[in-house]
Amino acid sequence: MASASKGSPTEVSQKSAGGKKRKAGNQVALSKKKSTDNHSQLAKQHSDQKSLVCGECGYKAPYKSALSMHMRIHTGEKPFKCDRCDYSAARKSQLDYHIAKHNGEEPYRCKRCGFRTMYRYHLTVHMRIHTGEKPYKCDQCDFAAARKSALVEHQAKHTGKKPYMCEECGYRTVHKSYLTVHKKTHTGEKPFKCDQCDYSAVRKCHLDIHLAKHTGEKPFICGECGFKTAVMYNLSRHMLSHSDDKPYKCDQCDYSAVFKTTLNNHKAKHTGDKPYMCKECGYKTTQQYYLSRHMRTHTGEKPYKCDQCDYSAATKSTLQSHLATHTREKPYKCGECRYRTAFKSTLTRHMRTHTGEKPYKCDQCDYSAPTKTSFKKHVATHTGDKPYKCGDCGYRTVTKFDLTKHRRTHTGEKPYKCDLCDYSAANKSSLRYHVAKHTGEKPYICGECGFRTAKKYNLTKHMKTHTGEKPYKCDQCDYSAANKSRLDHHLAVHRGDKPYMCGECGHRTVTKYDLQKHLRIHTGEKPYKCDQCDYSATESNHLKTHKLAKHTGEKPFLCGECGFRSTQRTQLTIHMRTHTGEKPYKCDQCDYSAASRGNLSKHNLVKHSGMEKPYKCGECEYATMRQNHLSQHMRKHTGEKPYKCDQCDFCSAYKNALNKHMKQHTEETAEEV
Repeated sequence: MASASKGSPTEVSQKSAGGKKRKAGNQVALSKKKSTDNHSQLAKQHSDQKSLVCGECGYKAPYKSALSMHMRIHTGEKPFKCDRCDYSAARKSQLDYHIAKHNGEEPYRCKRCGFRTMYRYHLTVHMRIHTGEKPYKCDQCDFAAARKSALVEHQAKHTGKKPYMCEECGYRTVHKSYLTVHKKTHTGEKPFKCDQCDYSAVRKCHLDIHLAKHTGEKPFICGECGFKTAVMYNLSRHMLSHSDDKPYKCDQCDYSAVFKTTLNNHKAKHTGDKPYMCKECGYKTTQQYYLSRHMRTHTGEKPYKCDQCDYSAATKSTLQSHLATHTREKPYKCGECRYRTAFKSTLTRHMRTHTGEKPYKCDQCDYSAPTKTSFKKHVATHTGDKPYKCGDCGYRTVTKFDLTKHRRTHTGEKPYKCDLCDYSAANKSSLRYHVAKHTGEKPYICGECGFRTAKKYNLTKHMKTHTGEKPYKCDQCDYSAANKSRLDHHLAVHRGDKPYMCGECGHRTVTKYDLQKHLRIHTGEKPYKCDQCDYSATESNHLKTHKLAKHTGEKPFLCGECGFRSTQRTQLTIHMRTHTGEKPYKCDQCDYSAASRGNLSKHNLVKHSGMEKPYKCGECEYATMRQNHLSQHMRKHTGEKPYKCDQCDFCSAYKNALNKHMKQHTEETAEEV
């Protein structure tokens, strides 16, 4: 029993095993306690180390190494050197990224658009462009973003927090990287160098865009429409044009936008805030970028260069339009007519000539416009705002484009060259019209009557003859016009404004174009030549009338009262006044009124100009104010009778005598019937 009292070997063994287990358990518990204590200690150390503060900007760092890396922002230290070029970096990860460019390592590739990258994370972020995934959600509103940085930027709207501030100008931002880029606008630093030319850039994305000009490479492709670009950011923006998502909402109305910059422009309409002002002419705008573009109208700077000729442009969009003249590529085609263009936006505008769509609405009247430019010009009639001013003559206009065109009247610049002859033009539209003379092409067709023209503007004007639309209203009487130029002409009648004067006879006109036409009376210039005979004319409409009357015989405009036919609608309009007695053209110096503008001009020359009659007959004492009158008079002496009847032997020195004679044939034909 003694042995039993001491315990059996089995019991001893179990106790021993139990003791070992307890010891092991105690060791694990001790280990866990130590681990917990270590973590607590580390957490305490981290908490204590958050007191590591940057003396320059107040940044707090958890580690001494993190603070050291941060300080390189201020010191500019870049200890990590590339052994293949002069590049250096503040962080090793940045150097690794740079070296991968030398090696051409981009193992991660997008199967949908060909995008390649060195990092899986970048590919993950990129794929969200295609999938539309936005994992970063705002906890205060419905906003969601594909990138964390975009969410941080958005949340600043709620908190108002922008911790990074520029000491030079007070600019504040959510991201440190934005501040770094911003500071380079003050220092002029452009660290990103092109290895093929002298170009350098403030931002890497700008260098990437530039390099694509050398390589022609556009690796980012839209899976929806085939759009290609050299920069992923451009593809990201482009993809938004396919989705209905407009994440940027106006807090004052129902407006929403795809891009933040577009929303900012819209908000300026509510606030009227235009903080950026031009010191040269007083022009104001909502964004610094727009002011920078505007300043080029004063400085003449044209930073965008064509790599195929000497052409340069003030804006990138203008250069892109120019480049299309080299490639001749016009991928966008109208399904209604044969019109083609290099740009999708231009096709969209063109389609409105067929659909009649006018999306731009005036909030002060019933006016609507198919293009933003037309809308701006209309709004200026309410506000009187014409921000673009010519420094040479004081001419003011609503759009920068109109000022650029106007400036060429002073400089004589004609940048648009015909590649088939020596012709050059100040405006692209004039060159297109000229080229159509070589090709015979008239791509603009009226769907109502088949009218064709080489100019889009002519088709737009023509369409109003079918619709009867006269959108340009006089604010002083009931007059309305189909074209702005006619309204301007009419308004000058109210003002009595005739700024253009002939140096030969003192005749004054409302427009420069009218003066140019008038001067041909004195010079005898007839620039419009018939390509089927020797006829030439002083005005283009005279040439059209000649071709219809002499070569085609076509007279499509018929008088319902007497059967009179004419080659032009304006001739029929003037003719109808012989039936109605209407005389809309009033002399502002006496009671005389005329059925046509030409007759009023003759009246003013003869009765009110008080000028000498410069055209004198060498055979008799006859003198006249107009060269064509002298030419008619001379036929009395020469016996010339150029107007011949095509139905008998009758001929006359005067056209009106032939017209009277032709009525006899018309009456004879009617009696026979």
